[in-house]
Amino acid sequence: MPSPSAGAESQPPAESSLRADVRAWTQAHWDPELSLREWRGRLLDSGWAVPSWPVRWFGKGLPAWADDVVYDEFARCGAVSSVPSGLAGPTILEQGPDSMRARFLRPMLTGEEVWCQLFSEPTAGSDLAGLTTTAVLDGDEWVVNGQKLWNTSAHHADLGMLVARTNWDAPKHQGITYFVLPMRQPGVEVRPLRQMNHHSSFNEVFMTDARIPKEWVVGEVDQGWSAALATLAHERRFGLIGRTRLEGVDAGAALDEARHEAQESAKVYSWYPQRAGRADLAVPHARRVGATRDGLVRQELARLATMQRVSEWTAERAKASRALGRPPGPEGSIGKLALTRLARQAAKVHSMLAGASGLLAGDEPDSPFDGVIAEVLISVPAQSIAGGTDEIQRNILGEQALGLPREPDPSKGVPYREARNR
Repeated sequence: MPSPSAGAESQPPAESSLRADVRAWTQAHWDPELSLREWRGRLLDSGWAVPSWPVRWFGKGLPAWADDVVYDEFARCGAVSSVPSGLAGPTILEQGPDSMRARFLRPMLTGEEVWCQLFSEPTAGSDLAGLTTTAVLDGDEWVVNGQKLWNTSAHHADLGMLVARTNWDAPKHQGITYFVLPMRQPGVEVRPLRQMNHHSSFNEVFMTDARIPKEWVVGEVDQGWSAALATLAHERRFGLIGRTRLEGVDAGAALDEARHEAQESAKVYSWYPQRAGRADLAVPHARRVGATRDGLVRQELARLATMQRVSEWTAERAKASRALGRPPGPEGSIGKLALTRLARQAAKVHSMLAGASGLLAGDEPDSPFDGVIAEVLISVPAQSIAGGTDEIQRNILGEQALGLPREPDPSKGVPYREARNR
């Protein structure tokens, strides 16, 4: 493997050629005075926006590893490389049909339409297939009634990825359909949720006779569980691999808009570093309180450092798997569990070092790190829930990766109308 300082001559010929092509195209077409939408339009028309996607759908049909190479070369050329495909993009691309790809992919990739995810429900918990939100076909529209929970960005989204039950006489994991819900309509009410760490990143969404065009179905009617699983698989991987690159970009309208877009998006995630435990503050925290020579503290710091390194290696495995063009696999669940263990260990270390003062909020004079440690301690429990609980991740690994017997499911083969009353 070439070192980071190795020149172009040490790169594989395919990568060198790709970089040269991207550089030549970017130098000919990048204009920092373009609006962000105009620039992204050029990227889509050229195929460089999502180079690993099929040519028909705004890509170049290149291997998955080409995406990172292309985005890196954009940054080297001082051009904006952010493309907001999120989770809806890969799901619709994978599941179809073509009518949905044609309608939604382009405005999604230009940023004209903002998306949110409408999966979880108050009564279903981790059992996503136990959802009770209903969609009933009424002429040329589906009528939706129900409630969703933990919906990031729902307060400003144009469209939502919605799973709803369309057949109560099918078994639990069947009879579910994956829809695209227009969010800006009278039948959709979004309410922000206040978290115990005082942030308000999520929403609850109430649908009362909300309407969806008949054709706005991802995959097939009553077969939406596979599409939902695809989204969840991309969600686990999405947390390990990012795409936005704005550093080194020439000043101009496109950069200003991209920065504003990134800042607005980042607001709801501002507490996520605390949710992950802030392992980066562990050693400074120990130094600040004079505990670096405490044997027990040193042991816990070493355990934390080990977990952090292992987590980084897992992320690299996920990145390497994607570069080989493989679909999301067990490394997503492994990475999720590793991050949970890391967050808990970091919270344990901070608790040891701060003692009771770790519960002081930022406006208190003795609050460690201006309240960051308190936020860590009350945010870390969310790490084991968000994106699929630890128990769900272990089930995925046991059943799909290790081939262990599936968990007993008394609802299997039973119409859900009957199963939910057992």
